[in-house]
Amino acid sequence: MFNSKSGSDGSKSTSSSGMPNHINSDTVIEGSIKARGNLRIDGKLTGTLECQGRVVIGASGVIEGDIKCENAEIEGSLKANITVSDLLSLKSTAKVQGDIITKKLAIEPGATFTGSCSMGGVVKDISSSNAGQSREEQRQEKTA
Repeated sequence: MFNSKSGSDGSKSTSSSGMPNHINSDTVIEGSIKARGNLRIDGKLTGTLECQGRVVIGASGVIEGDIKCENAEIEGSLKANITVSDLLSLKSTAKVQGDIITKKLAIEPGATFTGSCSMGGVVKDISSSNAGQSREEQRQEKTA
């Protein structure tokens, strides 16, 4: 998927090593993933995902944990809290259980979402993570 498409600046979406990041449908990962480039997951991840690019969860993809990324497109199943600094797109096959924090949200008919959603305003860049802060501390920071 990432090989054939070019970004708005004409560059291909690949990792810093030049290879696309792709977790196949027959792959199961338990733990944390940190990626500088775009990432597509068609397998299963139980743990945390932090990506400085775009995350695509394919129709067969399953995530259980927390996600922080710049942009995300969800087609599969997500039991996670997700923080997206720009656009989160839920496709018609998406099944999301968890809290969403995003700047922009697009939901296709057929997608299911159970949880709370906070959107608009400024979402902190993932590189300046506020890990360790409670939601109340984050809210106070926004209103201060």
